[in-house]
This record gives sequence, structure tokens and C-alpha cells, in this order.
Amino acid sequence: MTRTAGDSRADANAAAVLRTVLAHGPVARSEVSRLCGLSPAAVSRQATGLLRGGLLRELHGSGGGVGRPLVPLDLNTGAVGGPVAAGLHIGVPASTFGLVDLRGRLLARRSFSHTAIPPAELPAAIADRLGAFLDEFNGPRGHHGAGGPHGPHRPLLGVGAALGGWVRPDDGTVVRHTALGWHDQPLGAVLEARLGLPVRVDNHARAIAHAEILFGRPEAGRSLVHLFVGNVVDAAFGIGGTVHRGPGAAAGDVAHLPVPGSRTPCPCGRTGCLQATASDTALGAEAVRRGIVPDPSVNLLVDAAAVGDPRADRLLRERARAVGRAAALLLDVFNPAVMVVTELSSVLHEGYLDEIREAAGAPREHRIVSPHAGPAVLPGAAAAVLLDRLFDAPLDPLVRAPSRLT
Repeated sequence: MTRTAGDSRADANAAAVLRTVLAHGPVARSEVSRLCGLSPAAVSRQATGLLRGGLLRELHGSGGGVGRPLVPLDLNTGAVGGPVAAGLHIGVPASTFGLVDLRGRLLARRSFSHTAIPPAELPAAIADRLGAFLDEFNGPRGHHGAGGPHGPHRPLLGVGAALGGWVRPDDGTVVRHTALGWHDQPLGAVLEARLGLPVRVDNHARAIAHAEILFGRPEAGRSLVHLFVGNVVDAAFGIGGTVHRGPGAAAGDVAHLPVPGSRTPCPCGRTGCLQATASDTALGAEAVRRGIVPDPSVNLLVDAAAVGDPRADRLLRERARAVGRAAALLLDVFNPAVMVVTELSSVLHEGYLDEIREAAGAPREHRIVSPHAGPAVLPGAAAAVLLDRLFDAPLDPLVRAPSRLT
């Protein structure tokens, strides 16, 4: 499939076909035409190119009654030949790697702890460990072959990377991530140079919003707000299937959103800011202060609650209610069709999500949900940073080049 100047209509048509199959596949060409509004000839032309490019597949033997049988189209998620994307979520104590198919399904996953690595050395260290992960699970990059010990080799589209802080997606720069000690870090360029793959980088709140629009609940495509509560607290807003970035890609900084009822001091000099009240860092420190866990780890706190420690459960519910009060403010401002909250305890246990909903108050609580991918949300959402671009521009050789990469 060769791009030439003036192919913007072809780009848009190919994207329309691919997104229609994503939303409705397996689906016959005639139904694709009806759903996306393109002529049957245009659908057939774009489908042929997407089939040749390996992004779609035909499901033969599907019947169709008397006469010419229907041959539905679906995304190419087959174990042999189905393209995959790598997902990289960079956290403060550790990073998570994932391998994801065209429907956002997580095929492989691994964590990499890097607390002892200096900030300047961290991008290269993450890239090298991610490369080893990809070679193990998908076979050596740049070579056709049988793949790794975990399955056959599949065309690798590239890497989507997500992390907290202020991220500028256009050039893959981490403008500011205080907890990692990064300022104007050219993360995308470092990853591309060491991995030899296309890389797209974005903030993790926007990444999860992209994943929800692509693969989650249908109402997310109408409008959504996503609130991420981890060591970094931030948010994202999407409408009409597009996630808002704002000037300089600085949208979504809610660290100092006031939490009604909170008197927690914040380094900014005020009290009750969301990050100082509800972040994983603040929660871990409070758990140690109360003698619940020996180290400031939210994972340890969640584990303690799961085995019946009432003090751990009480502290997690306190955090959930604070998150719910902040969520109520965002719901009032944006009034989205759905609000997605990524917060560890509520992702793992519905009871804490109920606390968030109750604190947000009626009639808004029914719109608050956890990410559709559950505990696998972070590596899958990171891959969605790349896949979102693929579904927007499937003809772009920078995001659709499996033949070049295998």
C-alpha cells in the first residue's frame, strides 16, 4: 500500500473502515459500507489494502445462505501473522512491559524494578530490558522465524510508552516528571534509537483514555473523563473520540485540585490538594505512620486489607472517599458520559469503587467505572498510545510497517 501526496481522503477512508471493523467485527463489507457511510467500492478498495497490509483478515467459511457466501472482515488478531504492539508503562518504582494485539488484549507481561538506577541512565536501561522482553516473547526483532518460546513470531508494529507527569507526544519528550527526576527528557528518541522501532509517548492518563475509547465502553467514544490516582495524580478528557491535550500538551494536571473536606498540607503551601491527599505516595506514608505496613507501599496496604486487616481497609476507604469527592468536581465541570477512575484498590476490589461512587453522590455515581482492562490496564493503555495513531492513520508507514520490522 503506497502513499502519495494528496492521499488524505484515502487515509480517512482507511481509518473509517478499520475503526468500523474494530467496533463491529467480524462484519461483512456491505455492513461496513452501511455503518461508516462509504460506498461499497470505497470499502472494497480500502479493505483490500488493509488485508494486504496485514491489519485485517477474512473469516472464510462463515456461510451467508443461498448464493455468494459472505466473507466477514475482522481485525487480524491471529496467532500467526496478527500484528502486535509493545506497551511500556514507566512507573516510579518499576516499569511494566506488555505485548498487545489489535483489540488491545494483553498477550504477555513483565515488570522491571529500577529504584536503584540513576535518572540519567534510566531511559537506556528500560529500553534494553524492554528489548530483551520483546525478543523473548516474540522472537528476535528484525528477523522472520519461529518466534520465542511463548509462541510464533508476529509482526511488531512498534512501542507505545506511557508515564505520569507532563509529556509532549509530538516529539516524545518528557517535559517534567519530578518523581523520576526527568526534565526535557527525549524519551521517544532514546527508545527508538536503542530498539530500532517506531515509538510514541504520552501521559498515562491520556493513554488510558485512548484505550477506553478504542477498546472500552461505547459511551467513552462520546465523552469521558479519566482520573488516574497513583504516585502521580492526573486526568484526561475526551470528546467525540478525541483526547484533549491543550497547548503544550499540558492538559490534565489536577495535582492541586481541592478535595472537599481535606486538610492535608501540600508542598504548594495550601491544604487539601488532591495529590497531597490521595496519591500512592501520601497513602503509603500514612500507612507506615499508622503502623499498618512496614514500608510505604500501596501494594502491601492492599494485600493487608485483602487478608482482613481492618486498619488497612479503613485507610483505603478513606482514600476512596477523598477520590470520590474530587471526582464529583470533575463530573460537575465536564459532565461526561462516563468517568473512568484508575486507582489500585478500586480496580482490584469493587467495594472500594463503591466508596468512590458514594462519595461522588447521586445521580452521578452510576457513571463512575474502573478501566475495562482491569489490573492489566497499564501496559495495555501504553500500547494504545501507538494503536490509537494506527487506527487514525493506517496508511502511515511510520505506524503501519510490520513488513519493515520483521
